[in-house]
Amino acid sequence: MAVERKVPAIIDKPMNFCPGCGHGIIIRLIGECLTELGQDQNVIYAIGVGCSSNLGGGLEADRLHCCHGRAAAVATGMKRVNKENIVLTYQGDGDAYCIGIAESLNAAYRNENITVITINNTNFGMTGGQMSVTTMEGQKTSTSKLGRNCDVTGFPMKFPEMVASQFNVAYAARGSVDKPQNIIKLKAYIKNAIEAQMNGEGYSIVEVLSPCPINWGMTPSQSMEHIRDVVMPYFPIGVLKERGEKA
Repeated sequence: MAVERKVPAIIDKPMNFCPGCGHGIIIRLIGECLTELGQDQNVIYAIGVGCSSNLGGGLEADRLHCCHGRAAAVATGMKRVNKENIVLTYQGDGDAYCIGIAESLNAAYRNENITVITINNTNFGMTGGQMSVTTMEGQKTSTSKLGRNCDVTGFPMKFPEMVASQFNVAYAARGSVDKPQNIIKLKAYIKNAIEAQMNGEGYSIVEVLSPCPINWGMTPSQSMEHIRDVVMPYFPIGVLKERGEKA
């Protein structure tokens, strides 16, 4: 009797993220969505620099580690010459919104037919926990020791809202891994984003609120509470632009 495989075949070994990190959950959801859509053998990843770099260590898929911040530009080239493939970017907020803000904005502006997954943990997770454009007001990081002063640095950037309201992108959503109900919703957002690309609808983005217990100085359970109590009120989850909806 055949035993049903529970872990998607595209995920071929355990991930090595920090304890309590949300990346493992998100990658599992992406793998499930690709498998259910029949695209797990038809995907190319453009992977950012940072915690997202660990993605390549656990996936049986074609992938390219891009220069810091350039995944959206690399994915654009991948998709234009491999139109039949599903092309995903997988980046952190520091990679996509700080160092790579020009590439990220221009891919959305052109409505490139790619799917962007951005992990928002409100800091540069791998390189020392520095302040990012998504760092919360008052949040202490290695480069904002007294807490982020938004009068000096500006307020946290809401990238999906920006492109959803200003550009003619296909789909935009924000999810979270803080509790099972939201994980289920997040999977639906990811699947919708991939389906938009499969149908040639254009640029789709799913931002994911994810814990960073090490740099936040919290336990895993505390970090999930922090997402719900502090991060989510500023970065609300849900669909920000439905497929077929004009800007």
